[in-house]
Amino acid sequence: MNQKRDYYDILGISRNASDDEIKKGYRCLALKYHPDRNPGDKEAEERFKEAAEAYEVLRDPEKRQIYDHYGHAGLQGTGFQGFSGFDDIFSSFGDIFEGFFGFGSGLGSRGRAREGADLQYDLKISFIDAAFGVEKEIEVPRGEVCKRCNGSGVETGFQKEPCRACEGTGQVVRSQGFIRLATTCPSCGGSGEHITHPCKECRGSGHVQIRKKINVKIPPGVNSGMSLRLRGEGEPSSNGGPPGDLYVQIYAEDHPFFERQEDEVICHIPVSFVDAALGTTIEVPTLEGSEKMLIPKGTQPGDVLRLRGKGIPRLRGQGRGDQVIFVDVRIPTALSKEQEEALREFARLGMEERNEESHPWGFFTKRKHENHYAGNSTNYIGYRGWQQRLDSNNFQAGC
Repeated sequence: MNQKRDYYDILGISRNASDDEIKKGYRCLALKYHPDRNPGDKEAEERFKEAAEAYEVLRDPEKRQIYDHYGHAGLQGTGFQGFSGFDDIFSSFGDIFEGFFGFGSGLGSRGRAREGADLQYDLKISFIDAAFGVEKEIEVPRGEVCKRCNGSGVETGFQKEPCRACEGTGQVVRSQGFIRLATTCPSCGGSGEHITHPCKECRGSGHVQIRKKINVKIPPGVNSGMSLRLRGEGEPSSNGGPPGDLYVQIYAEDHPFFERQEDEVICHIPVSFVDAALGTTIEVPTLEGSEKMLIPKGTQPGDVLRLRGKGIPRLRGQGRGDQVIFVDVRIPTALSKEQEEALREFARLGMEERNEESHPWGFFTKRKHENHYAGNSTNYIGYRGWQQRLDSNNFQAGC
């Protein structure tokens, strides 16, 4: 499989090129490799399609941003698959060809196919599905070509008649002195035809409303606010053009234990003050089960530990982020007499060390703490299962 070329290199522009520079770069290549100028030249055909694909991505701010951040791999998750052929290209960029080159798809203003309307579907997925990707079947209400009239809008046995206002041209010409002004016919909307006997099924529209089932592949690493573009899954065209696109808006649900910062997963783990002082090994929940982790001796409240590569997969397919673990050191609230005596003995043994501290506050010196995720950690509720297990095993049993 051939490696796709960079879209900016294809159009011969810089990565910070303006919209006008993007359009200019595409016009030059489209003129150079246009099939009418290169009949039978397969290489020119491929260059023509390649330039159209690059222009389609870079002219769209949303697709351009995804491409700039994640490259070709990121566009795969949006449903963008390039163009199926010349007709697809001409229908999308017909105005460019006709306006600048004087030739295009061979369609005049009356017969020019218009693309169907785009649709949007809001899809809610779980935290885990957003991390690892999933395939979902959705049901989208949209129009479909009427089978009774095959999209013509005319009842069986009848046909469309030429518009009397424009005599079938689709345009009305008005003269003002030496100036002739042609405008779209207001009677037929530019089609040049009238339906006198509309189809009984679609009432002349050529379309009927259905609910279509569509499989959507959600790539790993998506997040709330991202949208996937499914080309050709929107509303059908009213005059034979390509259908519009379907934009699937992603909403990822919150997780009861994990939080997310881009490609990192954040959690809080409760640890007894004895384990924090002496060090221990615990099992930490991850996105894929449990992982053993060492709590070093002398761990302080709010210390940050990491599990490398246990975060969110990156959209570009280059590894995963980390799992960031904030240590919550728990202090017991109910002590037995033996526990109190043990702590007082511990305090007495440490008295000499505290007296030797040069700082006037002694043992209680200020400790700098860097909170990397203050906005998320302060609102965290906690993982009750872990809290209860630590409470029952350590604090109540005497730690």
